[in-house]
Amino acid sequence: MFTEVDHQHMSRALALAAQGLFSTTPNPRVGAVVVRDGQVVGEGWHRRAGEGHAEALALAQAGPRARGATVYVTLEPCSHFGRTPPCAQSLVQAGVARVVAAMQDPNPAVNGRGLEMLRDAGIEVRCGLLEAQATELNIGFVSRMSRGLPWVRLKIAASLDGRTALHDGRSQWITGPLARADGHRWRARACAVLTGIGTVRDDDPRLTVREVPTERQPLRVLVDSRLQVDAHAKLLQGGALVACAVRDAGRERELADRGCELLHLPGPGGKVDLPGLMRALAARGINELHVEAGFRLNGSLVREGCVDELLVYLAPSLLGDAAGMVDLPALADLEARQRLRFHDVERVGDDLRLLARIVHGA
Repeated sequence: MFTEVDHQHMSRALALAAQGLFSTTPNPRVGAVVVRDGQVVGEGWHRRAGEGHAEALALAQAGPRARGATVYVTLEPCSHFGRTPPCAQSLVQAGVARVVAAMQDPNPAVNGRGLEMLRDAGIEVRCGLLEAQATELNIGFVSRMSRGLPWVRLKIAASLDGRTALHDGRSQWITGPLARADGHRWRARACAVLTGIGTVRDDDPRLTVREVPTERQPLRVLVDSRLQVDAHAKLLQGGALVACAVRDAGRERELADRGCELLHLPGPGGKVDLPGLMRALAARGINELHVEAGFRLNGSLVREGCVDELLVYLAPSLLGDAAGMVDLPALADLEARQRLRFHDVERVGDDLRLLARIVHGA
């Protein structure tokens, strides 16, 4: 169905799309390549919301050479008016002969309509080339559109015996500089970074992206059930979203004066309703949520089914009696354990990076 040449050009389109890894939120990362008579005549990638879509930029570069061409695009061309005109319509007007899409758009406003529009105009359409790679690139967007939830990535830095901090909360630095920089790359691609009051109290982190160049800082989210955060905490500098379970007019005014927004989400036991928080973040356009928290909040997120994958950096060291990765209850039976599936394993400097995905329903 697809030729070696098709694979070559779609791989290039995916590489273009990846250039928007840190910047396109809440939009998907999309790349496009226009090919005529075996020659690439136009390329484009979506940079940020409100700016040109990949197809429009590639068609503009191709100009009249787009007529009769094949267009490779990593996501189904949109069929609706948003901040920009529908790309499917632009492809029809440009007179392209063939469109190859990596995947169908899960956005209910599109969801096959763009491909149908192209076929109705007599354009040859093929879909599904390198679909798995395209889905991985936009895993958060797919999650938000199909589940109404962000893709939640729980980042943990630990010793080889699974310890994340001493009993007094000290954890700097368990892993090496290359692993920390790599962690910042994952932080940069996220739409939001979430932590808990315990981490803020112990480490006073900024949770900004510093180790890699980026033109956009993720939204910072604090889970603070009782509004205990110090108004001068580094996390709050420049504003943050604070999820709480109580109402306190005085504290709310104080935090609002620091540029923070409060989200009142009371849950069982006086805690924040974490699944409700996930839904609220998705409603705000959060595709990927990066969590850097302590073992208690990590455990709560896992127990309540809010986590999709664990990003774990393991250092070649042993800490012994110290804080663990995830606070989970004791099990009476091994069959009740939370199952994971290793998705990727890579050495980063002296440390090991594991990406393991939750097996839901197991």
